[in-house]
Amino acid sequence: MLILPAIDILDGMCVRLTQGDFKKNLKYSYYPDETATELEEAGAEFLHVVDLDGAKTGTLANIFVIKRIIDSVNIPIEVGGGIRKMSDIENLLDIGINRVILGSAAVENPAFVEEAAKNFGDSIVVGIDAREGIVAVHGWADSGKMDAKDLAARIGDYGVSTIIYTDIARDGMLGGINVDRIAEIAQSSGVDVIASGGVSSVEDIRKLKAREEDGIVGAIIGKALYEGVIDFKDALKAAE
Repeated sequence: MLILPAIDILDGMCVRLTQGDFKKNLKYSYYPDETATELEEAGAEFLHVVDLDGAKTGTLANIFVIKRIIDSVNIPIEVGGGIRKMSDIENLLDIGINRVILGSAAVENPAFVEEAAKNFGDSIVVGIDAREGIVAVHGWADSGKMDAKDLAARIGDYGVSTIIYTDIARDGMLGGINVDRIAEIAQSSGVDVIASGGVSSVEDIRKLKAREEDGIVGAIIGKALYEGVIDFKDALKAAE
């Protein structure tokens, strides 16, 4: 199972939000590229990067910061946040991003997601962010008025092979994960699912690892890693 450390970028800095609230952000680094280097040196094999400004506005806002991260590491990177156009995807892939995460577009413009998957294959990932089972969009600010399981069930039909599922209520709370909900999303979609939101212990990772047969293939770690709640080497060992 893959462990992906998260680098969330707001105003050019590495931050973590609490339950997606932009007003509740903790700044961890003014230099996300240095954070990326440290994570690679610690053993990270894949980075999860989110342009929070882009997620909120619908336009990639931190592309130059993302480019510095690319130039600082030698491991794959996935990026999400504000990607609404085919040119956004092309630009990110051209500068060296390995996977592009489409979020709000999966709700508001499914034809775009389907076309992107057709054009770029496994380089396209769909992010489903949900609060109490209902999809949230626009940087989690608005309701997508759709059940997360219903959306997940459509993703495989779009030709997408991986979903990142975030439980907003648990994100940044260090309160553990809802493994059963994540497994339901995997079963509903029939595609691989990466868990996000609330991973706060090695035991959480073991629980996810135990459900690999359901389609859970990875976990994203954010605040727990930055706060020292999880030792990264222990997390990697638990995921083996």
